[in-house]
Amino acid sequence: MNKPERPIAGEDALHDVTEAAYRRDRLLAALALMAGCGLALALPFALRAGAEFFLPVTAALVIAIALVPLLEWFERRRIPSALSALICVLLFIAAANIAVASIVLPATEWVMLLPDRIGRIRETLAPILDVYASLERFMDDIVREFGSRAGAEQRVTVETPNSMLDLIATSAPYAAIQMFFALLVIFFFLAGWTRMRKRTIVTRASFDGAMTTARVIQQVVDATSTYLGTITLVNVSMGLVVALVLWMLEMPTPLMWGGIVAVLNYIPYLGPIASTLLLALGGLMAFADPFYAFLPAISFAVIHLIEANIITPSVVGRRLTINPLLILVALSFWAWVWGTTGALLAVPLLIILKTVLDAAGKPDIAGFLFEEGTLTGSHHEDVDEDVGPLKNRR
Repeated sequence: MNKPERPIAGEDALHDVTEAAYRRDRLLAALALMAGCGLALALPFALRAGAEFFLPVTAALVIAIALVPLLEWFERRRIPSALSALICVLLFIAAANIAVASIVLPATEWVMLLPDRIGRIRETLAPILDVYASLERFMDDIVREFGSRAGAEQRVTVETPNSMLDLIATSAPYAAIQMFFALLVIFFFLAGWTRMRKRTIVTRASFDGAMTTARVIQQVVDATSTYLGTITLVNVSMGLVVALVLWMLEMPTPLMWGGIVAVLNYIPYLGPIASTLLLALGGLMAFADPFYAFLPAISFAVIHLIEANIITPSVVGRRLTINPLLILVALSFWAWVWGTTGALLAVPLLIILKTVLDAAGKPDIAGFLFEEGTLTGSHHEDVDEDVGPLKNRR
């Protein structure tokens, strides 16, 4: 009598372990994906609603990270961390005050002059607008031909802004509190940077984890400080060149315009466009000749083309090259969340996030959705680790 064949227990166990590992990974990945989507949807509204807190903290942290190389330079000269942090903060305050004195105060005078110069701008643009007068009359004739009625004439009245005293009285206390809070964040971040970095590294459970943490921290600092340092140098140089050209064109307050150009150039793509429009408006306010009035804007456009296509690529190099689509998405997102300040912080925040994700690993969402894998693409490695002992038993 023949005995019945016994099933191979090893193959069944291998199959069960493989299936259980696969279901476990899919479940964990699905939960992580749902939690990440919920966080991604809620985070922008939380940041926008809590802008009074998140904006100065984020700006202060970005500035502090950019100042870390300067802090370390002072510490290598055996200057205490607290004193080094104080020196960095004082240098930053001095640079900010110079920017405010050269930009904000003259810009306020230009804003006050704008209502009085509206008529002059209209007269300056009159020769150019006459070119389109015949086209406008032609369109009016077509509208009348079809029996349409012209809408009521609208008059736009530009009111004179409130006095500078009223502006300071309403906005200065709130802005001063936020600035003071941001400066405190910068100081304490820099003062405790060395201890915080050391504590973060030594508390890792393994040597590889400690080295990875140290490498990520250093990469974030290097990428952020390198970008902000080189871009600041390029922007200040370009602002001085623009100021010199405007001085040669006899444009009023050329240093103010150079500062505006330098600050707006921190915003990729949109900043140079805004600078060109502002220079065109300033030229129309300052000069009566329409063709001469556009020379400041044209001069800046030429300088910017040289800077963007020759100088900046050669200075920054390929190390900080970022996908233009990512830059546009970051600009639109942070500008929607925090306005102009958010647009200024968009690229540094994108660099920090990109550096961290490159070190930590990006989730493979497409593979999870379309290839029945996991978010990290390590499903096969996990299964091999689980079934390896069973294979060895066989």
